[in-house]
Amino acid sequence: MEKAKYIWMDGKLVEWDKANIHILTHTLHYGNGVFEGTRAYMTDEGLAIFKLKEHTKRLLNSAKITRITPKYSIKELEAAQLEILRVNDFKSNVYLRPIIYLGYGIMGLHHTAAPIQTSIAAWEWGSYLGEEGLEKGIRVKISSFTRNPVNSTMGKAKAVANYLNSQMAKYEAVEAGYEEALLLDNEGFIAEGSGECFFIVRDGVLISPPNDTSLESITQGMVLELAKEAGIPIQRRRVTRDEVYIADEAFFTGTAAEVTPIRDVDNYVIGNGKRGEITSYLQSAYFDVVYGRNPKYKHLLTFI
Repeated sequence: MEKAKYIWMDGKLVEWDKANIHILTHTLHYGNGVFEGTRAYMTDEGLAIFKLKEHTKRLLNSAKITRITPKYSIKELEAAQLEILRVNDFKSNVYLRPIIYLGYGIMGLHHTAAPIQTSIAAWEWGSYLGEEGLEKGIRVKISSFTRNPVNSTMGKAKAVANYLNSQMAKYEAVEAGYEEALLLDNEGFIAEGSGECFFIVRDGVLISPPNDTSLESITQGMVLELAKEAGIPIQRRRVTRDEVYIADEAFFTGTAAEVTPIRDVDNYVIGNGKRGEITSYLQSAYFDVVYGRNPKYKHLLTFI
């Protein structure tokens, strides 16, 4: 990870190496905290955050779901994210990580008396699954770990605790020689990747599972909008693992992953093993949006 100069912590700019918390920080022990992943792209007109309002709103929604009362409004958090980009003087694409967490003060499971803290870090970061992966696609393994069921946890919150499930799935996949995991729900249908939403293409139809056990993805929504605009037929329905194996194309979407093709799942080659035609189109269209090259969607960018 590339260091930046400053991290925003409860209204103050703190030097990167001095942005510390107490060892008895409540979130560290009990896992109740919420965060966002947001990207800023270096467009021809300068650095701009993609869907700043939507990401910030989801952060506050996550806090509400997990019974954390935020200290800052959506406008204050938007302004703080712009501030951290300005003071760090970035030269390329940036990933932002706002986090609302419970600090030092109490121990035990009843969390409501713990102090609420907010921080925003940002650093220069390329594609999560690699630049080569964007072009040639990645290898994916269906995980032995089930995605957190809705009667066990709350998947609409981008909550710290939810990601232990993702970490174990990712570890298993990488150790087995793959680059990413694909998790099933507790009924055996496709849920999502360890940190991405999932799409397949069959006979020209774009198919993506419902968000029953997954986060409501901002990138997924953008890709669906672009597909609809292009006249690509869309289905939101359950997908079985064997249907994935015979798909013509498959890809992941996410703020970090962007639009990443999948070339094989469980060693089943997807299509011809290369980035498919619809995947390629949607990937290009998505990058046109986030880099400010599509005038129709330029309002989704917040320039610093």
